[in-house]
Amino acid sequence: MNSQKIDTTNLICGLLLIATGIFFALESLDLELGTALRMGPGYFPFILACVLIVLGGVILFQAFRIQGEAMGSFAWRGMLFILPAPVIFGMTVRGLGFVPSIFICALIASFASQRMKPLMAVILSAGLTVFSLLVFSYGLGLPFRTFGPWLGY
Repeated sequence: MNSQKIDTTNLICGLLLIATGIFFALESLDLELGTALRMGPGYFPFILACVLIVLGGVILFQAFRIQGEAMGSFAWRGMLFILPAPVIFGMTVRGLGFVPSIFICALIASFASQRMKPLMAVILSAGLTVFSLLVFSYGLGLPFRTFGPWLGY
């Protein structure tokens, strides 16, 4: 097969999805799977991992069928701002509480775009924080601290 016809972007994405799916499928086997009628704690993660493997296979198959565009430059700015945002949320949610952690997470992630201005980032973060508070706290009734002990609450 001619290497010109392989879409490297889809090839890489398909392989990553398959590898991720295999990893989580193997990890979920440590939990009890159960049956479709009596699902154990590992059933749903295993099914999701299998779906991930199948989707990765479809993308991988497409890599050999359709010639795509060449891979562009690596989005370092996106990596620099998107990846740390959920990590920072996880590290601060217990101490700062849900509201400040969501705001900080959204603020950091918003600067992944080169067109984002500071005022717009603050407005976007505030809107996402209010929306998240309404959905998770009031809509779903999830029990979490709105403001945490680091802020004196």
